[in-house]
Amino acid sequence: MDDSQELLDFVDDEDRVIGQATRGEVHAKGLLHRSVHILVFNSAGDVFLQKRAMTKDEHPGYWDSSAAGHVNAGEDYPACAHRELQEELGITGELQFFMKFSACRETLWEHVHSFICTTDQKITINPLEISEGRFWPIAELQETRQSRWGRFTSTFHLIFDNYLKFKG
Repeated sequence: MDDSQELLDFVDDEDRVIGQATRGEVHAKGLLHRSVHILVFNSAGDVFLQKRAMTKDEHPGYWDSSAAGHVNAGEDYPACAHRELQEELGITGELQFFMKFSACRETLWEHVHSFICTTDQKITINPLEISEGRFWPIAELQETRQSRWGRFTSTFHLIFDNYLKFKG
């Protein structure tokens, strides 16, 4: 099935389901909807980031969270996060809920639940979703974000800035 035909729940400001529509309709009409973002760390503390495939309809070619995706109609956030880990990175793992972000411009009008996963499993990227991916030492990522801010998605910046505050 074409991604634009995926069925999503659209929601209100409080993240309550008010209807269902295809992904294409949700995006075309600017309806609030749901997504997950996962930050995958290895045991050395480096974070895996994906570079979004050029075929993606949002932020093609930008660096983003380790795995991310829309919550399907009737699906809950944790189930979606596990599905996205498997679909995009070919891994499974324990997820720790990290933070919820309300729908806003930076999240592309998505209510976002973000999760953390720590694993040393071999990551196998899905080339339909991701053009490349790699682990970044935190210091290198911080330096690159400062010098090349526009190469990362707005949602990733929001999530990662809050992760850094969370970690202290």
